[in-house]
Amino acid sequence: MSRYIHPAFFSHAEKALAGIMDFTYPADGVLARYFREHRNIGQQERGYIAETCFAVLRRLRALSARTRLDEGEVTPRRLLLAALIGEGRNLCELEHLLKGDEALWLAAVKGFDDASLSVAERLDLPDWLYTRLSEVFGEEAEALVRALNQSAPLDLRVNLLKSGREAVIEALKEEGFVAHAGKHSPFAVRLPDKPSLARHPLFLSGHIEVQDEGSQLLGLMLAPRRGEAVADFCAGAGGKTLLLGMLMKNTGKLYAFDVSANRLEKLKPRLARSGLSNVHPVCLGRNTKLKRLTGKMDRVLVDAPCSGLGTLRRNPHLKWRQTPDSVAGLAARQSEILVTAARLVRLGGHLLYATCSLLPEENEDIVKAFQATHSGWTLLEERRFFPHMHGTDGFYAALMQRER
Repeated sequence: MSRYIHPAFFSHAEKALAGIMDFTYPADGVLARYFREHRNIGQQERGYIAETCFAVLRRLRALSARTRLDEGEVTPRRLLLAALIGEGRNLCELEHLLKGDEALWLAAVKGFDDASLSVAERLDLPDWLYTRLSEVFGEEAEALVRALNQSAPLDLRVNLLKSGREAVIEALKEEGFVAHAGKHSPFAVRLPDKPSLARHPLFLSGHIEVQDEGSQLLGLMLAPRRGEAVADFCAGAGGKTLLLGMLMKNTGKLYAFDVSANRLEKLKPRLARSGLSNVHPVCLGRNTKLKRLTGKMDRVLVDAPCSGLGTLRRNPHLKWRQTPDSVAGLAARQSEILVTAARLVRLGGHLLYATCSLLPEENEDIVKAFQATHSGWTLLEERRFFPHMHGTDGFYAALMQRER
């Protein structure tokens, strides 16, 4: 898109951001609802509105400090204008959007010196999260946070049941897309420009799925084999389920468990595209009986509900929604889920506990507490993935084996 910003698009971004900043619901959900209510907005313009809102969320704390230069109110409109100036726009480019004396205020914003901010403000984190990440990662924390504050590329997973990675890359390049092989996953393709592929033939035919490369590596760690009995215990919309089914060559039996029927409903069209027939979605409700599967699974994946702080590149709103109390609540839930899922693993079987959190209280501490209260489980491998080191979202994964 050109550097000219249409006033109507700016107005839509302002209204959408106002809805997001209530922080009651996830930002992507608020945007999806806004776009459903305004179906006349084109696909390209939707991309602009979403990216503009997410740019504000990434820099919310520093931008808020800038907007308060005249002791005025921090509003979605002011945050958007401050963000545009911060990304290198000049006043002439924004003049058609300004009202009243906003030009004077915005000139002051442009000359704002970040040196007056605290480190947490400069890194756009709430104080508690900056303190915690500094405690955990020390001098590495700043590089990690700066990477988390960048927009993530688009990662695809090639469905090897239908195509090969090189064939997909060539097909995309022939259409003018910038695409290259992922560095870590053998079926990852990265598109730095983040084009929308929801209506692309490769997507509609199930040749590709959108999935962060770090998420793909979790499937490789669990390494399910042909003919095995496998469970994805917190399947959600099934991104990792589809990966596990592919690795199993569409053989054996793969259970997709989740407590949300709505999330599992979203798995159905993805399954239809994938060509998988070995997946069995199961909604875990009050009447669901897992006892018959106790000790029957060869491998179980527990991608536990978590704070999501490793995904701030894609979900910057999470750093403003999460609190120490919410993390503590999640940790208690994670421990319960891990204990329940572990009962399904057969003797000699494998259990992979994973989160997209950066905090030990959701990761290592959960695994250590589980091992302390459940004898017979050996930790085989423990891995972390980071955006500043691996170019992926932040993930933690611990692979355990049941030995008695």
